[in-house]
Amino acid sequence: MINGWSIVLGIFLDTEANGLNSKVHRILEVAFKVVDLQDGRLLTEYQSLIAQPADAWERSDPESLKINGFRWEEISNGKTPRAVSQEIIDLFTSLGIRKKKAVFICQNPSFDRVFFSQLIDPDTQELLSWPYHWLDLASMYWALSMEKAKLKKAPFPWETGLSKDMIAQQYQLPGEHKPHRAMNGVSHLLLCYEAVVGFPKK
Repeated sequence: MINGWSIVLGIFLDTEANGLNSKVHRILEVAFKVVDLQDGRLLTEYQSLIAQPADAWERSDPESLKINGFRWEEISNGKTPRAVSQEIIDLFTSLGIRKKKAVFICQNPSFDRVFFSQLIDPDTQELLSWPYHWLDLASMYWALSMEKAKLKKAPFPWETGLSKDMIAQQYQLPGEHKPHRAMNGVSHLLLCYEAVVGFPKK
């Protein structure tokens, strides 16, 4: 144990919603994989569609639906937010997910965190002592690319772009499978993370 940190797990998480404004739009899907950040071992994975009422669906942003490809028929048959919330709480509890034992890792944590909080509100997350560190792949790539660029071993990150597909391209990795569904995003995020950062004991 170092500075209170014990086993560190990575919760690689992605969400899909029917728009970008969390005050107007709702989460439609959540997926994550919990991985040991030392050796890359997969501990568990989870994915669920989340049912929303018709009036929430009617407020959908057409451009967002064009990207993720969701249809009302899928969403209307999803699980209730309460059911998904309880499944995630039970799963995190069984794995011992707590502060200083895990971190969230996303491509866009400012988006994913706010929509994830529609399922489990921040007060409940704090009560359960869940991690408050939400790390993003783009910042990891930025820092490592800057170091390489200073040594003239790589382009500067603003020359390559910071989208996940652009980062993948720099490492000769395939792009994310389309449409942009949450588990597709998680699997691609994990692939990119391993290439950019890696697992020290793998």
